[in-house]
Formats: sequence, structure tokens, C-alpha cells
Amino acid sequence: MTRTLILTAALAVAATEGKAQSTQVTHVDREKVAAALAKGGALVTASDFTVQGIRRAVPGQVEIHEKETDIFYITDGEATFVTGGTMVGGKQTAPNQLRGTDVRGGEARHLKKGDVIVIPAGVAHWFKEVTPTINYLTIKVIKP
Repeated sequence: MTRTLILTAALAVAATEGKAQSTQVTHVDREKVAAALAKGGALVTASDFTVQGIRRAVPGQVEIHEKETDIFYITDGEATFVTGGTMVGGKQTAPNQLRGTDVRGGEARHLKKGDVIVIPAGVAHWFKEVTPTINYLTIKVIKP
């Protein structure tokens, strides 16, 4: 698990290279991380990145983040996750955020504990099926 977390952190640093970065060091103790992974919740919020624990029991909507790269580290559970393709029924729900009902095309992957997936900004993505729940750490790297 430590290797995967180091890999996740390295990916986050690589994704922010060359961009303005937060300068404040933040430490989150393992109890707060465990609680966020078990129930869902924010761990760190900055102007150029966020870190959250997510617990998902149902599929979500298709999403496209125009300025956010998502990095997911799966800590428990399994899901069918679709990336790419063309969003169906897409509507802007917030600045630089689109949500839709389906994906035409795209690539389905089976995510499970220990997996890391990186979804660049502008790529459609969707938790199509969750069996029965999935917990994951999300790092969002935000472009200016």
C-alpha cells in the first residue's frame, strides 16, 4: 500500500509541474484519512488541488472536468469504470464541469483494491457499476 501511495503522490506532483502550486505543507493523520475513506469527506482543499476520501455505493453520472485531472487510488471494493468516448446528455452543472447520462464508446475497466487510475482533464469518466461499494482516495489537480 505504501508503494501505491508514493506512486499516487508522484503522479500528483508530475501533474502539477510547471504550474503555480500551493506552498503550505499539510499533514493529515491516519485516523482522519481512515474516517474519510470509510464515510467520504474532504482531507485537503487548496486552489490548485484537492484530496478527498470517497465512498460510493451506487453508480454516478458521467463527468467531464475541463480543468481537473483526477487521480484515484482504490482502497476497498470494486467497480466498472468507463473512460473516454462521447458523453451522452451532457449539461454544464458548474463552471468547467459537465455531467451526462451515458457514454458512447469509451473503455470499460474493472477497478479493484490497490488500483490507481489517472483521468486527465477533459476526459469523460463514469462509475458505471459498483459492487457493492467502492472506497477510494481522490486527488484532483486543478489547472489555472
